[in-house]
Amino acid sequence: MEQLGDLEAEIMDRVWSARGPMAVRDVRGLLDRPLAYTTVMTVMDRLFRKGWLARERSGRSYRYQPALSRSAYTARLMSEVLSGAEDRGLTLLHFVETMNAAEYESLRSAVQWHEGQRRRGGDDDGTPTA
Repeated sequence: MEQLGDLEAEIMDRVWSARGPMAVRDVRGLLDRPLAYTTVMTVMDRLFRKGWLARERSGRSYRYQPALSRSAYTARLMSEVLSGAEDRGLTLLHFVETMNAAEYESLRSAVQWHEGQRRRGGDDDGTPTA
């Protein structure tokens, strides 16, 4: 999985923060730097072709929304980093040691939820309910 470039990440940040599908002009208006409409359109089209964005026709243009949540993207990045580790368990241990108490508790709750889903043979969509 490739990481997002600077402009791709900025665009995805705006789309992830939106409450629904966004047109190119909407995203362009929220960016921190002035860019040509065609530049934003081209990057969003590339993000669609890479599978980061979903789109639907709206008149003569498209409206875009994330194909993957921000947390799913982050999890994929973490998994990619872990795949290069010599000892995944030790790497995870070092990662856990950097967490503050709230982050650790969040992780512990997520692991407990996941274990419960496995035991029940439930539909594990990766979303804790607690």
